[in-house]
Amino acid sequence: MADAPKRKRKHPPKVIMLGLGLDSDGHKRITTGPNFTLVGGKEETHEQMTEKVIKINEKLAAKGKRLEEVSSEEFNEIADSVGLRSPGSK
Repeated sequence: MADAPKRKRKHPPKVIMLGLGLDSDGHKRITTGPNFTLVGGKEETHEQMTEKVIKINEKLAAKGKRLEEVSSEEFNEIADSVGLRSPGSK
């Protein structure tokens, strides 16, 4: 397989933000958008996830960029600016 030709993609890969609320109050909550899916969480948790993803999208729009156009570092900076902490951060 080392000699197999590489296929070119017709479309760039789709990039989405996925939010999982691990706390529960018995309700099933799912919120989707063009570049995100949020699942689960108590009402407050789900609202917080929704608020943060909206703010991230606003910041991306202000930069004139889409999610698939930013580097991991730039995304982390934007996420940090809206109060989203990455795993391992304090």
